[in-house]
Amino acid sequence: MNQSEKKALQITACKVRMGVVEGTFHAKSGHPGGSLSAADVFTYLYFKEMRVDPKNEKDPNRDRFVLSKGHTCPGLYAALALKGYFSWEELKSLRHIGAMLQGHPNMLDTPGIDMSSGSLGQGVSAAVGMALAGKMDKKDYRVYTLLGDGEIEEGQVWEAAMFAGHHALDNLCVIVDNNGLQIDGSISEVGGPAPIDKKFEAFGFDVQVIDGHDFDALERAFNHAKEVKGKPSCIILKTVKGKGVSFMENQVGWHGKAPNEEQYQTAMKELKETLTGLEAE
Repeated sequence: MNQSEKKALQITACKVRMGVVEGTFHAKSGHPGGSLSAADVFTYLYFKEMRVDPKNEKDPNRDRFVLSKGHTCPGLYAALALKGYFSWEELKSLRHIGAMLQGHPNMLDTPGIDMSSGSLGQGVSAAVGMALAGKMDKKDYRVYTLLGDGEIEEGQVWEAAMFAGHHALDNLCVIVDNNGLQIDGSISEVGGPAPIDKKFEAFGFDVQVIDGHDFDALERAFNHAKEVKGKPSCIILKTVKGKGVSFMENQVGWHGKAPNEEQYQTAMKELKETLTGLEAE
């Protein structure tokens, strides 16, 4: 991509992060840490990679995305709002009773959501089913799914991986947000899923490990994944939990805690300064 394209993605990703902070602050609950670590891949998927159109959201030929780590939907919602699926103002009603945007994605109520998710491990299984359906229907759409590195401690993830490899689902791209932290601490202390790359390789995946905050690396990885034939793809993103908000970065406590008024103001000030700097370049 050229510099102007990359700059536009960086600006959008910063706005996605602002949406995460906005939503969780007004909800007084939610999961900012993993939403922030995934902000760049949400941005890349919806503004560069996927064939989707908010004006024709049920297009049978569209690419599909399943947020398997459903609790990080504040980041997905911000990306969908920026893409035009619904108003930015909806983010301020996150998790409120009767609101459209709830704490996990709901395909019945929210435009742009291809599959409801929440219980960890189930989203990737649904994505695998979508990919198989695409093959059976002889469609050319691709299916993307984002998992957490803590989530892959769930056995169902590996049942889905075995199925995907067995059926050579080369229209499937599994993405792992490897920020190293889960609800109870570091993944190495809690569940020890490493080596993640070797595990997916053992199930028949083409695997890449990249910097999940580098848009050039994201472009190379997703372009490569589209060229892979006869096996599913896995892109492992090395990321920073809480990325973009200094006091949240690499802090496990921000897995599932909303900012208070002071923290909200501090976080938004940082992000606005980042945005101003990007727009001025």
